[in-house]
Formats: sequence, C-alpha cells, structure tokens
Amino acid sequence: MAIAGLAAILMAIAMLLVVVSTVQPIARRLELSETVLLAIVGIVIGGVADLVLRSAHLEIFSGAAETLLDFPLNSEAFLLIFLPILVFQGALGIDVRRLAHETATVLLLAVVAVVVSTATIGLALYPFAGLPLAVCLLLGSIVATTDPSAVAGIFKEIGAASRLTRLVEGEALLNDAAAISIFSILLASITAHHKIMLGGAVLEFLVSFAGALVIGVVFGRLTLMLIATIGAAPAAEITLTVALPYLSYIVCDEFLGFSGVVATAASGLTISIYGPSTFRPQTWRFLNELWQQLVFWAGSLVFVLASMLVPRLLAGMTRWDCVLILIATVAGLLARASVVFGMLPILAATRLSPPVPNPFKVTMVWGGLRGAITLALALAVTENEHVSTQIAHFIGIIATGFVLITLFVNGTTLRYLVLFLKLDQLPLIDQALRHQILAIGLGEVRDQTREVAGELGFSRNVTNSVVQFLDRRVTTEQQANTFDTALGDRQRVTLALIVIGNRERSILLDLFRIQGLSRRVMETLLRSAEAMVDGARLEGRFGYVRALRRRLRPSLRFRIAQAIHHRLHFDLPLMYCMTERFEMLMIAHFVSLSLTRFMRTRMEPTLGVRISEIVGEVLGRQCKLLDEALQTLRLHYHGYSEALENRMLRQVALRLEEEKYDSLLSESLLSDELHRELHRDVEQRRAHLDFRLKFNIKAGIESRIHGFAIFTGLPDGVLHDLSMKMSLHFSSPGERLYKRGQKVRTIYFISAGLAETHYAERDVRFGAGAVIGAEEALSGARVAATSRSLQFGHFLTMSARTFRRLVDEYPVVRDNLAKLAQACADGDLPDARLLPGEGKDKPGVPPSYDAIELATAPVTSVMSAHEGTEQKQGD
Repeated sequence: MAIAGLAAILMAIAMLLVVVSTVQPIARRLELSETVLLAIVGIVIGGVADLVLRSAHLEIFSGAAETLLDFPLNSEAFLLIFLPILVFQGALGIDVRRLAHETATVLLLAVVAVVVSTATIGLALYPFAGLPLAVCLLLGSIVATTDPSAVAGIFKEIGAASRLTRLVEGEALLNDAAAISIFSILLASITAHHKIMLGGAVLEFLVSFAGALVIGVVFGRLTLMLIATIGAAPAAEITLTVALPYLSYIVCDEFLGFSGVVATAASGLTISIYGPSTFRPQTWRFLNELWQQLVFWAGSLVFVLASMLVPRLLAGMTRWDCVLILIATVAGLLARASVVFGMLPILAATRLSPPVPNPFKVTMVWGGLRGAITLALALAVTENEHVSTQIAHFIGIIATGFVLITLFVNGTTLRYLVLFLKLDQLPLIDQALRHQILAIGLGEVRDQTREVAGELGFSRNVTNSVVQFLDRRVTTEQQANTFDTALGDRQRVTLALIVIGNRERSILLDLFRIQGLSRRVMETLLRSAEAMVDGARLEGRFGYVRALRRRLRPSLRFRIAQAIHHRLHFDLPLMYCMTERFEMLMIAHFVSLSLTRFMRTRMEPTLGVRISEIVGEVLGRQCKLLDEALQTLRLHYHGYSEALENRMLRQVALRLEEEKYDSLLSESLLSDELHRELHRDVEQRRAHLDFRLKFNIKAGIESRIHGFAIFTGLPDGVLHDLSMKMSLHFSSPGERLYKRGQKVRTIYFISAGLAETHYAERDVRFGAGAVIGAEEALSGARVAATSRSLQFGHFLTMSARTFRRLVDEYPVVRDNLAKLAQACADGDLPDARLLPGEGKDKPGVPPSYDAIELATAPVTSVMSAHEGTEQKQGD
C-alpha cells in the first residue's frame, strides 16, 4: 500500500533524519566538513529522485521521489521555520561580553562587507549578464550571505583560535539580516518595476535594523522577567525560550516591517547575557543542550532539503552560465578581501577594535562559504510569479553555482589552510602553562594511582609498570617546562587574575543552585565577575582593579532610590535596594574568602609564591573593602544582618542535605521511593524560607540622633520630631558630597564612615559624630573645598532649611557646632567605628587605610605602588 499525504511527509522527514545522523560520524572519519557532506547527500538524493520520476522502469519508487522533490516547504517556509532557530541558537551560544570588544569588526564584516559584496558582484556581472543592474545587484545580495556552520564546525573540530571562531560566529548573526534586508528592497523594486531611491533605501535599512534591535531586546527582557516570575519550573522556562525567537521574528517581519533576523539575534543575545543569572545552572545547561540539538536538526534538514533542489535549479545551465558563475565567485572573493584587508587595519589604527592578525584575515576571506540561506533566497526568486523566467533562470543558476563552488572548493580546503597557517596551535601563554599544569597534575595522578592500586590489590609488577609510565611522562613535562622563562611576572599576574575571575564566576553559579537567593543579585555579581575577567584580559591588574571598584559602587538604581528617599521621603524603593545590596555584599564577601583559599591551595603551586603574594594583595584589598561595606551596614542593622545570614546558612544546609540524599541514591543505599520522600521534605522546608525579609530602613534613627554631640541639650520631643525629618545616605568610597563653590542644600551627619575635605593647604578628615556643611548652611556661604566620602559610610542628612530653622529655635545647636569645629581643629574627633556591639570598653576597629587608598586613589597610582613593590622583591 502506497504511503501518501501527511504520513508520506513525516516518513520522508524521518528518513532524512536517519541519513543526517549517519553523516556526522562519516564526515568526522573523512575529515570533511559536515555541511559539505550534507550538500553532497542532498544533491545525490535530489538527482536520484529526479531520475526516478523521469524513468518508466522505476515507477514503484515514483511516490517517494515525488514526495521528496515536491516537499511542502517553499522558500518562505524555509526562512520562517528554520531561520529563527539557527539565528537564535547562534546568538545564545556566543560569549557576548568577549564579542563586545569586537563590535566594530563584527559590524564591518556583517554589514559593510555585505554591501560591498552586493555592489561588487552586481557591477561585475552587469556588463556580461544582459540584464538590468537591479537584477545583478539582487543576485549580489543573495550570495552575500555567509554560512557560519561549516566554518565554525571546522574551526572547533581542529581547535582553531577561539577569537577566530568568535569573529565568524559574530559576523553570522547580522550577516543574514543585512543581506535579507537588501534582498527585500531590490526584489520589491524589480517586481514593482520602479527605480530604487538610494536615500530612501538607506533610511529603510537603518530603521529596520534599529527597530528590530529594540524589539528583540524588549522581548528578551520580558521573557526573562516572566521566567523570574513563574519560579522554578524548568519545563515552562525552556518552553518560553522556544517561543521567543518565533515571536520576535514574526512580530517584526510580518507586523512592524522590521528585520526579523535582527530581532531574533537581539533576543538571543539578551538571553545569552542574562540567562546564567536568571536560569538555575542545571536548567541553563539543559537549555543549551536542547538548543544545540534543535539547531543540529534544523541546520541539517535545511541544508539537505535545499541541496535537493540543486538539480532543479541548475536545469538548463549553459556554458555562458558557467562563465557568469566564475565572474561572480571571483568578484565575491575580491570584495571580501578588500573589506578584510582594506578596512580592518583602519579600525585597528583608530582603536575601534583590536588588531586582527594577517593569518586570521586570510582565513576569514577564504572561509566565506555560502549555504542554505543563499539557496532559499534564490528559490524565493524562482517561485515568485512576478519575476520573469529569464531573471528566475539567471538567479537560480548563478546563485546555486556560487554556493557549490564555495562549498566544494573553499569548504574542502579551509581545514588545510588553517593548519598551514598554524591557527590550530595554542596561544603562547597557554603553551607555556600546559607543561606546568601537566607536570603538577600528572604527579598527583601518579600518587593517586599508586594508592588506588594498593587498595584494590593490584600486583606489584602491574602497579610499578603503570607508575613508571606516569613517572616518565612527569619527567618529560618537567624537562619541557619553560613556564618560568616564557612568561614574565606581568603576564603571570594577568593569567592569575583571569583564573580568579573565572573561578569566582563558577562559585557564583554553584551558589545560584541554592534556591532563595535573589536573581537580580546573582545577575549583578555575575556581570561584575565577567567584567573583571575582561578587564584583566585587556589591561591586566589595571582593568581588574577598575572593574572591582565599579562593582562596589552603588548602582544607578540604588542612587535613584536614595534620591527618592531623600527628597520625597518615600522609603520602599530604597528598602528593596538595601535588601539586595546587603545580600550582594554578603555573598561577595563569602566568595572573596573562598577565592583567597583557592589561590593558596590551587594556584600557588602552579604560578609560584611570588605571583601568589601579588595577587593575594589585590584579593586582600577586595576583602577589606567588602568587609568594611558589610560592617557599616551591620553596625546599624545588626538584627537584619543576623536574620539574613541565618536564612542563607539554612539554605546552604538544605542544599547539602539534598546532595547527600542524591549521593546515597547513587550508592544504592536509598530506594527511589525513600529518595523522593526525603526530597519532598527538603522542598517543604525550603518553601518556608522562600520569603522576603522585612527591612526597616529607618530603624534606630532616633537613637542615633542622641549620639550626635551637636544635638546635646535638645529635648527628647524635639529629637523625635527631627528623626522624622532626617533621611539616610549610604556613601561609597570616593563619592563626592560637595563640590568647591557649591551652595549647601543638604547637611551630612556622619553616623559611620570617613569623609575628607580637601583644602588647598591641608586635608581635614571627619569621622563618626562629625557634621559636614553646617557652617556654610548657616552663613549662606558657598563651600570653600571639595568634600568626599573615603569609605563605605552611613550618614544622616537634613535639609539646610530645616537646620537653619532648628538653630533659630534652639541656639544651643550653634554652640555645639562651635565646640565640634574646635574639636576638629584640635584633632579630637574619633574615626568611624565599624563593628556592632561595641561600647566604651570595646574601642572600634580603626578604618583600613589600605582599603581607602584602593577605593579613592587613581588606578594608575595603585598600579605604580604595586610595580614598586615588585621591583623591590626582584632586587
């Protein structure tokens, strides 16, 4: 019985998936690109199916052949079904923060190169094709799209430089969008028989790009907000990411007239940036694995299905068509080379992007393969009833021939070009580190192997032979080890900071598995950890320290909430920001301590004691800053601090308990039923901890007012009224309180922290109990010097108008202010006290001036101090 209808279509897809699954291992064995082999398979299937339909002796197979050749997928279905998947996964798998440094390069390759290729190919064909220039340009836009799958697959398989792979994948994100936008404009012009207005076309192109970018980011952020709202529901979270690319693509492409490809790429990049801090780590891993599987199916099927149409598209090809194909191919290669070799040096010279080495440029020019999208766009022209037969014949044959040449010539030789240019070799820093790591690691493996052999009762001869083999490997690696001579101290410090930053990111992701921690807090910490890695990679310690200081500054959201609290006396936004800041500082402090231990136990044996001491100094300063920021908050919100620590530790304990049950199950010490019951019990206890702690931001303001000497002698009722009019201000190191010449509108009362006023002849430092700006507020004079906070502090603030009214009603305040000024001049004012629970018999811990230096000094001077220390050690 013949299979027909939907069953025949599903049967064909199933058989194609079987074929696709066999292509991957065969391609690996033949050392051939999967894309090239898929193209061959598709062409063979298409050719055989066409032969079956033409042969009267093979009528028994005509049903299957007709199903394959008349597959119910036209060009629109190709783009609508497969393109969102390919683009979204490409964006999802990109390291956006590392790609951000290559933005100018990627835009040049993705947009400028497409425009140049379109123009060059169109102008090269125009004198020979006998068709209007618009048609030749249309062909140029069709073949300007590059297919990254073949190139990236080859690069990853042979271990090419990661930057090269990143550039190719980044180019592919916007390359299709640029080409499809130009294609749409040109095709509309040809079918409507009107001339193209260059200005209008450029404006339409820019609006399409910008609008799609905004829509994609908005859709991505809305999806992340929805995921954070629905809670821990992995199936629902992943389902939302499957819907997202289609929503972005269709809304922009069908309703708004923007680029659906750009919108899909923007939404994928948004998920890539914020996904690790929004999804639980196990969900994020599964999400990436699922999308890799989806893109394997989509990419393979679209390539096979498109390749099956090649025999039909090439039908009627003449010798002159072969000449036109060669002209288009050479023009495309020259256009790409002119952009890569002509414009990339300009970007490097203007410091818009890092320089690209010449071997990279050669590979990028030769690696501009064309693929399924080009075939789909060519098919869209041949299927368009408003396009003449001559134009359809020209587009179909030339575009298909162009694809085949790039696949079978460039695609088959690209691997050998990469090997010839030695782009598969490790960077010098990794080559030097390799022998060091192997020498240490193999030594540990040798010792562990000896212990395991003894425990399991292996014979002495077998044990000795294996241990001796490992000994020889250790000796070989030690003799080849050039780590100490190949890398200078500066490079090793940079390497250590990169490792520290990556380790911090791993610890944070592991902590994120503990349910109940704020997603926003984890997002902030992960972003700052990645910023430290990027800073260290680009600028060494300079970049790392700058990113560290940026992390500890209050965010824009925090500053806005503080301004609302100060001016409008509305506390809710600041309360939420304070809870997040408390949690962020606490987690960062725990992680900082863990990094210090990691550096001593794991990194010191590899990098040496000296490098460990230098990096340890940076980590020590970080710990001091975090500790002082925490202690400032704990001083005034000690109860909340203990409640938060209690909840976090209980969440950690629940996570450890859950892992213990999983371990017991893997050892068959628990049955599945008992394991599920214990997990339900853990989840119930975890649910009791899933609530927002209440934070009273004005707690203890009145009691703190009693501690200020300036208010001595005021009645308790007046102090109570003052507490209702005063606001809180949480300062950060280096924050400017007043600018020289500024009129005082706010007076600061230091509850905890340090501030300093910088006069021309001296600097005056203020500690707990001091008042800043009061004298100027009373006299109406402008401040004579700039005042800054030196560390994390806790200030009370009062408007100058309220303070003047208070002094008018209670002159004793003016007398107290005079006494404070005299005490300040005599140096009798105390520094900030940062530990809670201290009294007269518990003097406060003096502030960390090292931390103040790190927080307030220019980064260059801090680096200079480090360099001086290193020089002394070297001497």
